Amino acid sequence: MSDNINAQGRCLCGTVTVTTKTLNPDVGACHCTMCRKWTGGPFMAVDCGTAVSFEGGDHISVYNSSEWAERGFCNQCGTHLFYRLKENQQYIMPVGLFDGVTEDQGLVFDHQIFIDEKPDFYDFANETRNMTGKEVFEQFMGGSE
Repeated sequence: MSDNINAQGRCLCGTVTVTTKTLNPDVGACHCTMCRKWTGGPFMAVDCGTAVSFEGGDHISVYNSSEWAERGFCNQCGTHLFYRLKENQQYIMPVGLFDGVTEDQGLVFDHQIFIDEKPDFYDFANETRNMTGKEVFEQFMGGSE
């Protein structure tokens, strides 16, 4: 794993700005049904840990999407801002949200989760570590869905 990246990004309308010092350069895709419904395709994301700050936070709406996570978006333009785990306040954020973060800074697409829910009409060419939904829950939540 590469060093974390300092990064800043903003929503489409510029109302919400996000800053993180711990953007993990390992990009992942989530193929779960909920993420695909939320994003219109696989959710291409980076782990930003808990050290995330926002400007324009009064324009962030949060949807309680499950027992363990919630999703935030700009209530002005609808930009998806985060998937946040409730237990530890860990932010998983859309990689496209961040300005100027590229493979030159060490970004690498290296994993896919909920691969068992991925529809057959698309595939990525990258060699990645793939985990089923069951494997994700076993690794990160002790097996409880």
